This record gives sequence, C-alpha cells and structure tokens, in this order.
Amino acid sequence: MSKILIRGAKVLGGEAQDVLIDGEVIAATARTGEIDWSGTDLSADGAQVIEAEGRILLPGLVDLHTHLREPGREDSETVLTGTRAAASGGYTAVFAMANTHPVADTAGVVEQVYRLGKEAGYCDVQPIGAVTVGLEGKKLAELGAMHDSAAGVTVFSDDGKCVDDAVIMRRALEYVKAFGGVVAQHAQEPRLTEGAQMNEGVVSAELGLGGWPAVAEESIIARDVLLAEHVGSRVHICHLSTAGSVEIVRWAKSRGIDVTAEVTPHHLLLTDEMVRSYNPVYKVNPPLRTERDVMALREALADGTIDIVATDHAPHPHEDKDCEWAAAAMGMVGLETALSVVQQTMVETGLLDWAGVADRMSVKPAQIGRASGHGRPVSAGEPANLTLVDPAYRGVVDPADFASRSRNTPYEGRELPGRVTHTFLRGRATLVDGKLA
Repeated sequence: MSKILIRGAKVLGGEAQDVLIDGEVIAATARTGEIDWSGTDLSADGAQVIEAEGRILLPGLVDLHTHLREPGREDSETVLTGTRAAASGGYTAVFAMANTHPVADTAGVVEQVYRLGKEAGYCDVQPIGAVTVGLEGKKLAELGAMHDSAAGVTVFSDDGKCVDDAVIMRRALEYVKAFGGVVAQHAQEPRLTEGAQMNEGVVSAELGLGGWPAVAEESIIARDVLLAEHVGSRVHICHLSTAGSVEIVRWAKSRGIDVTAEVTPHHLLLTDEMVRSYNPVYKVNPPLRTERDVMALREALADGTIDIVATDHAPHPHEDKDCEWAAAAMGMVGLETALSVVQQTMVETGLLDWAGVADRMSVKPAQIGRASGHGRPVSAGEPANLTLVDPAYRGVVDPADFASRSRNTPYEGRELPGRVTHTFLRGRATLVDGKLA
C-alpha cells in the first residue's frame, strides 16, 4: 500500500496535526509544520498528500445497529450496497442485524454475512446473531455455535421483535455471560403496541392513529436491567426513545448494572409532529416521540447515560414506503446522514465536542461490540481506520445521491451540516473527496 499524508487536520477537533499513514497503520502524527516529513526516517516521499485544513479527523465510525437485508431482501439492500453507504457516511465497521431471510440464527448464516462483508471490502461487517430461533421468541438460537464460528459473534438480538418472555431473556443473558457476549434488546411490549402506528399522545389522538405508549418500551427496559443485575450479565438497549427510558437506564447505571444504550440520529432530531403529514417516511419503530423526549435524549447522550449513537439503518424498497400510512413498512435509512444529524443536534448545540462524537460513534460502540481494531486512538501504531469530515459544509439531502439501494430518508430536501470527505479502512481509502473509491 502507498503512504498517505493527511496534512493539517484537527484530530478529534483539537489542534491541527499531520497524520502519516503507511500501509495499514498510522505511522506517525505531529503538529502541523513541526516535522519536515521528507527528511525523517518516516519519509513521506511519494505519499499521497491530502490537504485537510479546517477538517476534523476522527477514528472510523462504528455502527452497532445496521440492517443490511442480505440474505433474502436484496431488493432493499445488499451487504455490498449497505457497506458502500456505510463508507460514504464515514463508517469502517457495522454490525448487521439478524432479521434476514433466513434469519441469522445459525453459524452458517452469520458466516455467510461475514464473508459477504469481506468480499465487499468497504467496511468490516460483524454479524449480530438472533437470540431465538426464527426470531420467534420461543427457543434460544445457537448462541455458542455463532460465537465459535468464523464470524465470532458477540452481540445477539431479535431486533424488529422483542424478547418478551422473561425466562427466555434470562437464559440468553446467562448463556452469553460465559463468553462475554451481550444481548441487545428491542424494547417493545407486544401486547401494549398491538395495532400501534405512532407515538401515543396528543398528535395520535388528533390524527386518529393507534398509539404506541412510552410505557411499552420502558417496562421492558426496567425488567431487563433487573434481569441483567440478577444474572450478572451485559444487556444493551436498542434505539432508546423516551425520557422515561432515560431515567430507568440512569438509575440502573447508578446501581452498577452492566447496561448500555443507544439512540438513533432520527430520535435526536425528529418528533411525532412530523406524522401530521401522513408521509410514511416518518413511520419508524420505535416511533418518533415528543419534543420533550428529544431533548431528554440529547441530554442523556451528552452526559453518558446513553452510551452511543446507532443508525438503525433500515432500508425499504420504494413500494413499501410509497403507500398509505397503515400499510407502510417501518424504518429509515441512516448511514449516510448520521454524522450530519449528530453535528446539528449535538455539536452545534454545544452538547458534545468532536471528541465526544468520536466517543459515542466510534470508541464506545467498538467496545460494546468487541470490534478490535476500531474505535482506537488517532496515534502512531494504531490501525488506520479513519474518517475525515468537513464541518463547514452545508448541503441539501438528495436521496438520488445515496449509495444505499433504498431511498427512504426522512431528510430529503432538508439542509444538514457537515460532509464526510474521506474514509480509510486499514489505510485503504474507501471514500475519496466524497466519492466511493
């Protein structure tokens, strides 16, 4: 591999530095102008030089919650198109959810997804294994076999469905404890959300749409943090969306319970008021909540109660969204807009600095998912998994420009700040000047 010299980038938003990549690793870093690279043992002669003044250099982003749809729903997304979208958004690793067809509940299926990721080459793909066979919530899947497979699965989830049986959830927590795994729970009490179409509240009452109460999420989280404490295991809360859920997680952490939680970009920005348009692009699980919830989620991400941002990238073909609200599929694409939404909601509001963004979007998700080589410091000797961002950029979202196979974004026509200009996976550029390599 050739050498790459990134000149004048603000590492984690701090002082300007030069970063020399040699092969798969960061060879050296120094304050800009401090070293004449051509006259050192770490010579940059012949290196590709990227002038990065004013840009932010972050460790490559890691998404703990991505739907790549393959196998089975290649009309929505494939591992190739999904990882191209990930690279476009600055991601060097994604965790692929198990609700594929067939379900990723065996060693064979998770190894297939893992190998497809290797073949695509745009980012590392770590499969998530199902907790139960067929996501049916009745019998534990092959958790040990998936962990021992070539895919080395450490995260297990029935996302899209809740593991609502307390006995099954307890058994799963006990099982994964043996190898340091984690159960990622989609917190949704099914009986409380039958026929639900949107957040239960003033807007749902006015629109006459079935309400999705906050307590349906909060009751499952409360149960599961207590189970995790009882078992002494790790539990992760997917797409936390209510102010009440924040308080439960905050309480659990104060007791020393080993719980982590994620929030999606869309729950940091959008509210249930958007549903007044009846545009199915705003239909998502869990639903868009109130302004009060949004503010609580932002504060919780800032203070560390919520550990990470995860996209819940959920691609759907046109026909599954371009229909009446009740018939529409739930979900939004998010890989290519996530960092921009976080910049708008967290950085430009003063709630997080860029080092905080790196922590919530790279370091912590890599730690939770045991993604070795990712979320590492931007320093000499570390893997060159990096993301270069132009924070001054302003642009209107056009889904036609997406690398994802699907276009179901809630941000079409909306101006968002920031743009990923370069992404490096172990020293190899997967995105150059905003274009896929």
